[in-house]
Amino acid sequence: MQATVTKDLPKATIKLNGRFDFNTHRDFRAAYEALIVDEAVKVVTVDFAGVDYLDSSALGMLLMLRDKMGGVNKDVALTGVQGNVKQVLDIANFSKLFRIA
Repeated sequence: MQATVTKDLPKATIKLNGRFDFNTHRDFRAAYEALIVDEAVKVVTVDFAGVDYLDSSALGMLLMLRDKMGGVNKDVALTGVQGNVKQVLDIANFSKLFRIA
């Protein structure tokens, strides 16, 4: 997986490409860590348009992101969710935890 961060303040977007699974936890964490302390960022959007697979560890990483951002009063949203990824998020009831577009 590749993670690219762009900022359009007060929003930051983490664009993911490829498989989002346990092997990518370091890359994902590296993508969002700087956003935690960036006071100009108020909303973090994770763009799943380029993701074709995610597993349970990816769900855990999203929950960790939500907790860390929530701890500094930042909102997290998920966009570009489709296909198999949408199914997994629906089954896990993530629509109750995240704003999904």
